[in-house]
Amino acid sequence: MNIPRSVTFVRLALAATLSATALSGCYVVPLGQPAPNLPSQQSYAVAPVPVAQTFSARLYPSNAEAARYGTIGGTVTSDMNGRGHFNAQIGGEQFQGEATRVAGSRGTGVANATGSRGGNLSCQYTMNSATLGSGQCVLNSGPAFTMHIGG
Repeated sequence: MNIPRSVTFVRLALAATLSATALSGCYVVPLGQPAPNLPSQQSYAVAPVPVAQTFSARLYPSNAEAARYGTIGGTVTSDMNGRGHFNAQIGGEQFQGEATRVAGSRGTGVANATGSRGGNLSCQYTMNSATLGSGQCVLNSGPAFTMHIGG
């Protein structure tokens, strides 16, 4: 029995099409491999992430050593979860550091910054609201400042 070539070609094409159709809804897993975890139909609620906020910080001289610097401007960027970044420029030295709330307190915190010339600035503060606070800062060389945050 001699089958024309065109019929053989049609049969092969039909067989390939049927095989592809049959396997289109399947996922082939190699032997010895675990099947992948498919996503469930459940949905999960994700808590909103607080948005970081930046506040102005003003340092006012509170002793004779600080008077030569005058009023200092700086910023505090809070992650709104008790941590933040603090920076100021005092007498041509750039200070950068972190601000952290004291564990268990409602608004008391500390901020420490290291200067570009080796100085250190240490602050203690209290937030009276989410955006306003006050405190004291001291440079390691003696100048002391009263700090106001926000406003």
